[in-house]
Amino acid sequence: MTAPSRTIAFTLNGRPVTAEVAPHHTLIEVLRDGFGLYGARESCGQGLCGCCTVLLDGRGVSSCLYLAVFADGAELVTVEHLAAGGELDPVQEAFIEAGAFQCGFCTPGFVLMTKQLLDEHPDPSDDQIRHYLSGNLCRCGTYPQIVEAVKLAARKRGSV
Repeated sequence: MTAPSRTIAFTLNGRPVTAEVAPHHTLIEVLRDGFGLYGARESCGQGLCGCCTVLLDGRGVSSCLYLAVFADGAELVTVEHLAAGGELDPVQEAFIEAGAFQCGFCTPGFVLMTKQLLDEHPDPSDDQIRHYLSGNLCRCGTYPQIVEAVKLAARKRGSV
């Protein structure tokens, strides 16, 4: 017997939306299959790598583990929303300028966690940067450039 689906309503990248979800659907499934948003990527499927990171009510969550029904009533931001109005967010600009990626698979998760970090700590220390980004893995090993990108993003935001 199949469990019944449920309609959830939430704010997605600044606009109200609804989705029909089964109890077992994860947030990444709904974003990718229901809304065509492919920035969050499933890699490990265990919430360990950060590739699937999205911001839920301003906090980074692993969308590969987060059940979609729990997003009901929440505000959800994906990496696609950062370049609103056709201009890159300062965090995105900083990642490009610092060369903080190679293959780019992990970059959306790093960018969103950097946004959360800078929203909470506009002038982060190296230790704060490493702590906030410790749940994100880069298989290409661009960690020094990522730390530099965070510092550059802080400067671009005018906080340093």
